Amino acid sequence: MIRRTTTKFTALAVAAGTGLVLTAAAPALAAFPVGEGTARAVATCGTSGLRIAFAERLGGGMNHAGGTLELKNTSGRTCALRGYPGLGLEDARHAPLPTRTVRGTTWYADDPGNTLVVLRPGQAAQANVSWTHTGTEAREAAYLQVTPPAATTHRTIALGDMVDFGELRVTAVAHKVPLRG
Repeated sequence: MIRRTTTKFTALAVAAGTGLVLTAAAPALAAFPVGEGTARAVATCGTSGLRIAFAERLGGGMNHAGGTLELKNTSGRTCALRGYPGLGLEDARHAPLPTRTVRGTTWYADDPGNTLVVLRPGQAAQANVSWTHTGTEAREAAYLQVTPPAATTHRTIALGDMVDFGELRVTAVAHKVPLRG
């Protein structure tokens, strides 16, 4: 089971010479430049305002599998994401399975880095997920829990694969995570 602890805080940082103001608070806010010397705060995308699905499933040699997750803004307002989605495995009865998530580069994609991704209504962000399925200490995972960055709730999507050691690798979210080769 994925558990997240949130701490309420407010911080203000001004990027020198850019006119960019970054604000973080509960609920989380991000900022992006909207004009010379100004900034506009944008709320963090919440789970309820995102459609989360595999845009593409990936297979490959050497017992690797994975997919490109798509987090599409369905909220009707601009929102922002920054960081890595939380992941968890579930069995066919939706019971949580032991899961270990490794953040960074995956078998299929280089990590784009922890950057702010602003999504207008209808726009989507991506993250790449990979795992191995050799049968070594494998868990039959029927479902994947996906918690958007900075969120405290998740969506559950179909996975239907064996996952060695319950280990998943995931990139940070980006507008597009380019696949290798």
